[in-house]
Amino acid sequence: LLLNPRDSNIYYWDKTEGLATRAVELSAATTGAASGTKTSVPQVAKQILVSDNDRHVIAFGCDGLGANSSATQGDGIQDPLLIRFSSQENPVDWFPTATNTAGDLRLGSGSTFVQAVETKREILIYTDKSLHSMQFVGAPFTFGIQLLTSNTTIMGPKAAIAAEDFVIWMGIDNFYLYTGQTQQMQCPVKTHVFGDFDFDQREKVVAGINSEFN
Repeated sequence: LLLNPRDSNIYYWDKTEGLATRAVELSAATTGAASGTKTSVPQVAKQILVSDNDRHVIAFGCDGLGANSSATQGDGIQDPLLIRFSSQENPVDWFPTATNTAGDLRLGSGSTFVQAVETKREILIYTDKSLHSMQFVGAPFTFGIQLLTSNTTIMGPKAAIAAEDFVIWMGIDNFYLYTGQTQQMQCPVKTHVFGDFDFDQREKVVAGINSEFN
């Protein structure tokens, strides 16, 4: 398991060590998939996920690369728009070389990363004011990013949810739907919801799926 408390370190827990063994910082893990040589492992991130098809660990809103190719950890300076990804199927190799698929990208719109949601086709990346699509493109760049819209908002880091081939999320003034294009959703209780909302609590918003009603 990979764990990431928001704006904190990345932790690794190995099932074979048993339930009595605590998770450790990824850069210090020595078992299982994390037993290899560690290079520029992020020290801080806002969110991590593992891309389903190509098996890269992706860190969003993380710190930069270490001072050189042999540095174990990243530089510790968090960049809220930086995205880094490990080499394929290797959660501890993060420094890009000619023989691995590690790399980084930086979002060009917005001031901070908010949430990433994986769908069947792509990874949707939300900043405070924009939506991007991140897709696996293969060598030599591994991933590419496309700006979908620079005029959307999201309420908090858990406010979007993927269901089948679409994504729904709560913005700061409306509900939105993405099906390849972004559109506002009709909401008969919009005034009731947004007119009486405590925006100091916005990061507590969580979107979920009611499977019984699809």
